[in-house]
Amino acid sequence: VQLQASGGGLVQPGGSLNLSCAASGSISGINVMNWYRQAPGKERELVASIFPSGSTDYANDVKGRFSISRDKHRKKLYLKMNSLKPEDTAVYYCRYSGVRGPYWGQGTQVTVSS
Repeated sequence: VQLQASGGGLVQPGGSLNLSCAASGSISGINVMNWYRQAPGKERELVASIFPSGSTDYANDVKGRFSISRDKHRKKLYLKMNSLKPEDTAVYYCRYSGVRGPYWGQGTQVTVSS
């Protein structure tokens, strides 16, 4: 599985961005999909998860602002980010896992600054 993340950029505080992650190759056995992020000087942290049932989970500091979703074929993963804050600045990574993996995308930079 190869993952390609996109959609990052520079946005002002309070703005929005939509991240995408495209999967190529067979995703048989893949059932959990996540977004992680890593800010400069910090460890990579889990931001959002979507499970086989479609249920979702979020880190406390993004609840109510971020929304994770996927397409029905599980080939595309999305992260809609609203009300962005400077502390959301990080490289965002998508991750697929299950019986196989985990597989990581290359990351996309999100910078929130005025």
